[in-house]
Amino acid sequence: MFYKESSQRAIVYEATFSIADTSAYAEPTAESDCRIELWCNDHSDLLYVRGEAVERVLAQVESDIGIAEQLRGDSEAVVITNACLKSRETTTIEKYLERHNCLLLPPLRYEAGAKHCRILALDSGSLTEVYTELLADDFAIDVRSKREIETPVHSAPLVTLDEVFPELTARQRTVLRTAVENGYYELPRATTTEAIADELGVSRRTAEDHLRRAEQKLIPPLVSYLY
Repeated sequence: MFYKESSQRAIVYEATFSIADTSAYAEPTAESDCRIELWCNDHSDLLYVRGEAVERVLAQVESDIGIAEQLRGDSEAVVITNACLKSRETTTIEKYLERHNCLLLPPLRYEAGAKHCRILALDSGSLTEVYTELLADDFAIDVRSKREIETPVHSAPLVTLDEVFPELTARQRTVLRTAVENGYYELPRATTTEAIADELGVSRRTAEDHLRRAEQKLIPPLVSYLY
C-alpha cells in the first residue's frame, strides 16, 4: 500500500509516477536538459518548454503535432499546438485512472525521456491499484514521490516545491550549490564570486552570470508565495 489510511483526518492521497515514454513531447527530452509542461485542452495543447535544446524540441513538436502559435524567450517557449497529443498517443493512462477513481493533476511534465504524472485519490488503495495495473500492462514506471495532503484549503494549496521552484541548468545548480556551501550567502560573506569561479575552473564573469540567472529563476516564484 502507498499509505496507511487515517479515519481521524480528511486526507487526499497523491503519488507522482514517472513513466518511460517515446511521444513527441518526451522523446526530445531524453538526452537534453529540456523540460516540457503540458496543459491539455482536448482540441490542442498548451506547452511551456524550457532548456538549452528548445529548438530541437519545437522542431519535433512541429513535425509530429503542429504548432499554431508560439512565444519565444531566452531558452524557453510557450506553445499552442494544432492538435492534442492525447488523441494520437498510445500510452495514455487516463483509462486506468478512470477505472480506479483517480484524478490527473495538471500540468503533465515531460523530462529525461519520461512523463511525470501527479495523481490524486481519496482512497490510498486506488493509487496502489493504478500502479499495479500499469505494471501488469508492461509500463516502465517509477514512483517518484508520495504524500498525504490535508483537505486542500486556500492556505494549503496542492503545490509542491517542484512547482514552486523552476528547473535550473546543471551549471546553474553547480554554481549555486558551490556558493551556498562556501558561505557566499552568509553575513558577512565567507567567499567571493572570484573564489567560486576558481574552484569551478571558470571565469569570474561566467560564475556570476550563472549565479544571477539561478537567482532570477528562483526568487520571483518564491516571492509570489509571500503575499
